[in-house]
Amino acid sequence: MSKPVKEMIVSEYRQRFADVGGALVIDIRGIAANDNNQLRLGLRHKNIRITVVKNSLAKKALAGTVLEGIGAALDGPAALAYGASSVVDVAREIMAWTKKIKTLQVKGAILDGQYFEGKAGVKRLSEFPTREEAQARVVQLVLSPAGKVVGAAKSPGARLLGVVKEIQERLEKGQSISRVA
Repeated sequence: MSKPVKEMIVSEYRQRFADVGGALVIDIRGIAANDNNQLRLGLRHKNIRITVVKNSLAKKALAGTVLEGIGAALDGPAALAYGASSVVDVAREIMAWTKKIKTLQVKGAILDGQYFEGKAGVKRLSEFPTREEAQARVVQLVLSPAGKVVGAAKSPGARLLGVVKEIQERLEKGQSISRVA
């Protein structure tokens, strides 16, 4: 391959991965054509893309970016899986597909510059909460004490309302009110 062609490929990789904050490296070698098509279409519906890369050119293109650390996984046939709302979503989908397609290999992942090595690392990444899930947990933790305070404040009022209602019902029935339980 000539130097100008290599530079064009590196430039294309830089453009394609410029806004990508995290990615997975997978090996799709040995997957049957129908399984490969199902994998790509299934991931495409989840807004996840797969790009087969030339390792040396990808390492050159990713140098100095948040994806630079994934260069350690770019060994042998490799493809980058990226997209969705978070790399955690990508990891979850890829881990689900490894159960369906036994020949799909996961080499590693990167999230915010942190490298996750091998299938075990990607499995650990897939168990992380997504950004939205983490935000929901924080909101729940913040609101939980306030909910308990409101519940405690309402509790005596609810008992009082019950007593008033019981008195009203007894008076409507014409019963005397000596003690309400």
